[in-house]
Amino acid sequence: MSLALHGYFRSSAAYRVRIALGLKGLDYASIPVHLVRNGGEQRQPAYAALNPEKLVPTLCDGDTVLGQSLAILEYLEERFPQPALLPADAAGRGRVRALAAAVACDIHPLNNLRVLQYLEGTLGIDAAQKQAWIAHWIAEGFGALETRLARDANTGACCHGDTPTVADCCLVPQVFNARRFALPLDAYPTILRIDAHLARLPAFAQAAPEAQADAQ
Repeated sequence: MSLALHGYFRSSAAYRVRIALGLKGLDYASIPVHLVRNGGEQRQPAYAALNPEKLVPTLCDGDTVLGQSLAILEYLEERFPQPALLPADAAGRGRVRALAAAVACDIHPLNNLRVLQYLEGTLGIDAAQKQAWIAHWIAEGFGALETRLARDANTGACCHGDTPTVADCCLVPQVFNARRFALPLDAYPTILRIDAHLARLPAFAQAAPEAQADAQ
């Protein structure tokens, strides 16, 4: 087995894959791709040849090369089934996938680096407008996510029960993003409770941006 993860320490998408790799106890080579330096190393020909979307993360497993973090999480679950990051029952798997997608597909893309760069560089919005944009879309997503988690008996110490799943892999990086942009989170007590619990687990602590070799 030879796993390599191309990522950036502050990338939410790479962060969620690092968590999953840690939860599964998998060793991997971490290959930094700086998204800002020199116009963005993801745009360099060598990396663009590996990942034509010019995004992180990219997972390499021998001859298998995958982009898109949710697809990578599913691949890791099938390739290395234990410990499982999806519930055993269909309803549970559906719920966990829905929670993960609420973050990875609805919240995160709207405050992703390339979107923010376009808003500033092409549309010319100022710093206050950018902050308002970020705050609006995170609040919109977290409000719905908090409601779903708080009212469902399937929510435990983690997003689904007491064992981390792919939903938790997605949630924690988004909470990190919200704090990075100094957004108030008091309205989301269930999200904060889950995040605090997960922060105590080694796989989450070791995957945190500040713990990465390329953090700066």
